[in-house]
Amino acid sequence: MNTLTSAPLAPLLNYLFELADNMAHPTNDAFRKMSDAEQNRLLQSKTDYLELYGHLKEVPLAVSRETGKLLYMLARSSKARTIIEFGTSFGISTLHLAAAVRDNGGGNIITSEFEPGKVALARNHFADAGVNDLIEVRVGDALETLSSDLPPVIDMLVLDGAKAIYPEILALVQPYLRAGALIVADDADFSPEYLERVHSSKEFMSLPFADGVEVSMWLGNA
Repeated sequence: MNTLTSAPLAPLLNYLFELADNMAHPTNDAFRKMSDAEQNRLLQSKTDYLELYGHLKEVPLAVSRETGKLLYMLARSSKARTIIEFGTSFGISTLHLAAAVRDNGGGNIITSEFEPGKVALARNHFADAGVNDLIEVRVGDALETLSSDLPPVIDMLVLDGAKAIYPEILALVQPYLRAGALIVADDADFSPEYLERVHSSKEFMSLPFADGVEVSMWLGNA
């Protein structure tokens, strides 16, 4: 038994995943209202990404069940205690990370989300799961909320927000990453600039995982 597979977290995650599955159709509806050109523009824009996610403010945008387990396993096995997450949404990925931090003996997760309605829901979920003491939610654009007051040493970075600014979020957090820190980027194939960064630099070791997830390790300054 561990925090991830025990009550109250396990049944809450089952509920949230079912909710995300049932709300997958509204995600498609939101995108259908935009032309293909407009979708691509918003996905790739470094300035208008808030508009895109504003269309999806009521949609969970959850990681898959498999990716959630991967996050737990990576955080648990690396003994991560300090984690930064870009993109909270309803808090599903955050809950997996919090379970690992709890089972690692405690620590701190800083997660950033710009949509206030999602923040309110996520905070309720964290409280229901009994892990809110491990999580600090920063509300607003992550380019601002993660630009200061970061822990001196960060064990893990999770990228699951606006894909276009993955490189910028990495640049904010990178100075604080410990050697061997893990970076998990969901839907990384939508951020070719980010993939070029982690693949071409000798400071990273990186490989693609399932479902568009890229797993990288920060090796330290080359």
